[in-house]
Amino acid sequence: MRLSLDALETLDAIDAAGSFARAAERLHRVPSALTYTVNKLESDLGVAVFDRSGKRAELTAAGRELLEQGRDLLRQAETLERRVKRVAQGWETQLTIAVDEVLPLERLFPLVAEFDALSSGTRLRFTQEIFGGTWDALIDNRADLALAAPGEPPEGFGLASQEMGRVRFVYAVAATHPLADEPEPLQPAQIARHRGIVAADSSRRLPTRSQGVQPNQETLIVPTLNAKLQAQLACLGGGFLPQQMIAPHVADGRLRIKRVEQERELPPLRIAWRSGGEGRALSWFRDAVARDSVKLLGDC
Repeated sequence: MRLSLDALETLDAIDAAGSFARAAERLHRVPSALTYTVNKLESDLGVAVFDRSGKRAELTAAGRELLEQGRDLLRQAETLERRVKRVAQGWETQLTIAVDEVLPLERLFPLVAEFDALSSGTRLRFTQEIFGGTWDALIDNRADLALAAPGEPPEGFGLASQEMGRVRFVYAVAATHPLADEPEPLQPAQIARHRGIVAADSSRRLPTRSQGVQPNQETLIVPTLNAKLQAQLACLGGGFLPQQMIAPHVADGRLRIKRVEQERELPPLRIAWRSGGEGRALSWFRDAVARDSVKLLGDC
């Protein structure tokens, strides 16, 4: 390669300082060293970088293009240097966090702002999963950290976890649904006669699962919890949803919570990661979520 970062840095300093002498002072070098660097650059590229016909050397059109593009390379090199140093200090280049939909993503944004203040250089990426999808994302290396992963970690994959809290799910139907005015508690046979709305498990490798569906019950499968809520508001079926998620719709009369004979279990939601080799960003987020878990899940 005929270009060097030193030559680009020299060119940048000359343009910014306005002369070879002032640029030499800025770079703590002698002017003759800068002249040599520029002459070698012109010789290597086979183009004139400076027009020396006047009293003051001026950048040629080619020199100006080289400087403008070279500044981009200098910025990229500086960014790379900082990133390499941060990686050496234990900060990951990127941290991917899989979040179960039961935990509203926006509740994590204050932690993102807190993390930004560390100036770690780690790029954050959030993905949303449902049911076993959070565990699957860890196993499949699609995520480094999982939040609100339901139940216990699958065995045999080297996953570590700690409990985060629990979320209450309730059975709900639209106010116009046939079950809305039925006596409580609803029996499984009653529920089975009506279509259930199911949010699809986002697992790719693990066996998919769903809760609250009766044997032989007709189902409508949707991709997200929010889509499930909208389908139930549209009176397309019934199903279990997080109590706090539907609270506004219960308050305005569009949804009704129905007690059922077989209430849905409340499995623990967990913070999970692959054991071994945890970087500083992962450790920070894991500890911050554990610290704020009551606030994050308290009214879900």
